[in-house]
Amino acid sequence: MTVVIRMKRTGRRNRPCYRISVADRRFPRDGKTLETLGLYDPVSKDLEAQVSLNVERAKHWIEQGAKPSETVNSIFERQGVFEGRPEKKKRNRSGRKAAAARRKVKEATKSARAEKKATRRQGRIAARRAAAVAAAESAGE
Repeated sequence: MTVVIRMKRTGRRNRPCYRISVADRRFPRDGKTLETLGLYDPVSKDLEAQVSLNVERAKHWIEQGAKPSETVNSIFERQGVFEGRPEKKKRNRSGRKAAAARRKVKEATKSARAEKKATRRQGRIAARRAAAVAAAESAGE
């Protein structure tokens, strides 16, 4: 059973309020929950009343392997649920520098080609204008 921590919508139309709840991943969003951890009222004018959360229970569920949704994760970060937990180890992404260098070379060649194309076009336009001027002069004689 995969457990997730997500928000369950309550409140009336145009006035949302959410319960932060723990549920089985297979249950619908507003369906059966295992536990309610708190409330989130994004419309509330009082910033302190926007979030009420049982931090200890949230830590317990995360230790048990529950995955918070993206919004709940940001709420947890603001409320200090993750304090005292070790930071994730950074991934080794050494290959990205080579890809970035290839991309720079590709962009440089592309811009050089565009510049050459623009100069050739300007040359053609200048030749046409010169021919038009010459034709006008010969017709005017």
